Amino acid sequence: MPDSPTEAFPPAFLWGAATSAYQIEGAVREGGRTPSIWDTFSHTPGRTAGGETGDIAVDHYHRYRDDVALMADLGLNAYRFSVSWSRVQPTGRGPAVQVGLDFYRRLVDELLAKGIKPAVTLYHWDLPQELEDAGGWPERDTAYRFAEYAQIVGEALGDRVEHWITLNEPWCSAFLGYGSGVHAPGRTDPAAALRAAHHLNLAHGLGTSALRSVMPARNQIAISLNSAVVRPLSQDPADLVAVRTIDDLANGVFHGPILHGAYPKSLFAATASLTDWSYVLDGDLAAIQQPLDALGLNYYTPALVSSASGTASGPRADGHGASAHSPWPGADDVAFHQTPGERTEMGWSIDPTGLRELIMRYSREAPGLPLYITENGAAYDDKPDPDGNVHDPERIAYLHGHLSAVRRAIADGADVRGYYLWSLMDNFEWAYGYGKRFGAVYVDYATLARTPKSSARWYAEAARTGTLPAARPAAA
Repeated sequence: MPDSPTEAFPPAFLWGAATSAYQIEGAVREGGRTPSIWDTFSHTPGRTAGGETGDIAVDHYHRYRDDVALMADLGLNAYRFSVSWSRVQPTGRGPAVQVGLDFYRRLVDELLAKGIKPAVTLYHWDLPQELEDAGGWPERDTAYRFAEYAQIVGEALGDRVEHWITLNEPWCSAFLGYGSGVHAPGRTDPAAALRAAHHLNLAHGLGTSALRSVMPARNQIAISLNSAVVRPLSQDPADLVAVRTIDDLANGVFHGPILHGAYPKSLFAATASLTDWSYVLDGDLAAIQQPLDALGLNYYTPALVSSASGTASGPRADGHGASAHSPWPGADDVAFHQTPGERTEMGWSIDPTGLRELIMRYSREAPGLPLYITENGAAYDDKPDPDGNVHDPERIAYLHGHLSAVRRAIADGADVRGYYLWSLMDNFEWAYGYGKRFGAVYVDYATLARTPKSSARWYAEAARTGTLPAARPAAA
């Protein structure tokens, strides 16, 4: 029994896990699927750790029934997955390939048969390569192609899927893909990154309208933002300016037009030497600011910034991969600093207070809009013991801390309706290859056997009871 009413989650709370298509599906040449930018990027020497690719990943395309059975065994009542655009619409244009859509139809049917609510993400970074060859997200036409694709998938699955997410973390698509180049397509053009951000916003708005035109009104449409919690190194005015600069580039560039119908004026000022924003055409902001039914928030770690003036080494790493190019256009005067405390295998500091802070911020930014934590989790160096069991007490402690932060936010009035653990299982972790394990389920990459870790069993108990089991401290 919970110690107090605030310790119990709402009865209808969704306990889910999340994945993305390129990270788990494999079968990259089956059913008419053509290369995405991540196929091209991962096959380019030097782009990923060890030259690893998602060609096989964890073979979810062939093993999805077993994977859904595993989710049911763990007591999940929701599963967030993404659709591979190039599996459904190989050139990014024209009619759908039905065999591609059929895979997702079968997956949805399997989930529903097990009592698991599917949540579809339309875009999790895997743009069809043919659209990138035509210019990619910096080109306006890509937003219109996305709207057509959204309508195709909405027509195919909208009668059975109630939860929809247009884009996952458009910041990564724009600024890691076109700014720092550590994500596909690996371009390093800050002006192109800003154009990409606007056209991703436009794609979200047009895609939302397209979905609404073909789906039942009961369905929820959202976007998942990896909004940053940005903190100053000190209260020096220059450090507070640095916070505003990064907040604009991480948060305001997306939630400004999506929630409020305008970009921050300070963003325009900070990036004036890179772009005149003339690609923001009349009517764009109205198209972007479509009413949302929910908002997805992805959170891992906060950012600590200061003015770069007077620092010996200039801007420091911000946790988004090694690159000589910054993912922060117009922020040359900002330095990133290591935040204190324990760290995950990614080198990210563990700070559940940042998640509560993020939730409460968006409760204010978008009053009345339901919130979902659509990604939260941690990578650790998990290994089976001699008996084949995988114990990960560090992840249990991480989940306990962050879910406690969610519960406190709910007690303080935030309308948080679900939590999706990242990730259901170990998988291809983008440029890190297979070296970083985020899964609650361990995957032996040699045999592709799945083994639930102790954190998966802990999370299953939380889902079953609606309360948080005790988190035993990690071994020293």
